[in-house]
Amino acid sequence: MLERGQVDLRGERLESLHRPSVAEARIGFLIMDSPRPGADRQAAPGTPLDGPVPGPPARPRRVGLLLAVAAFVIAADVVSKAIVVAKMPGHAPIRLLGGLLTITLTRNGGAAFSIGTSMTIVFTLIALGVIVYILRAARNLRSIGWAITLGLLLGGATGNLLDRIFRAPGLFQGHVVDWIELPHWPVFNLADSAIVCAGVLVVLLALRGIRLDGTRAAREPT
Repeated sequence: MLERGQVDLRGERLESLHRPSVAEARIGFLIMDSPRPGADRQAAPGTPLDGPVPGPPARPRRVGLLLAVAAFVIAADVVSKAIVVAKMPGHAPIRLLGGLLTITLTRNGGAAFSIGTSMTIVFTLIALGVIVYILRAARNLRSIGWAITLGLLLGGATGNLLDRIFRAPGLFQGHVVDWIELPHWPVFNLADSAIVCAGVLVVLLALRGIRLDGTRAAREPT
């Protein structure tokens, strides 16, 4: 039989076999501290896991669409006026569609549809102000509808402004070329048509509560 002291020594030795070494303790600590698989995919780099959830991405700016629409309107207006000025002097009005549409040539010193013919300089300044306002508003433009609307307005205002700057009788006093005539309606041009279409779109967008940035105005409860 073993003596009592030997039993105690063996028991102490057996207990020591179950004690983790320093190296084992360090390895266990590193394993517990390491990130779990997939934890790095829970948030973007640099974003805390318990931070606020990011909102939807911002709408893209629509300046390119605005400028494209304006450029198309200006090009169509300038080309059509150049053809009419070159072909229509001394020519009888051309009636189309049974008289529903007549192509003629008139000079307009006023606003659209021959309004205010004695205020050429005033309308020139107004057109310049409209162009500056549209270019400033384009910085926050993110709505497709407003981009088309402001593009039509910018193109129409610029088309008529070019006539006032470069045509007779003088600088900033030039008369606008009008050539489209409808029954019981003043003679107008493509720039005037673009301005009118823009006005209609402004009303529709305002009724729908669409802002320049593409968001909708909150409706008040009734």
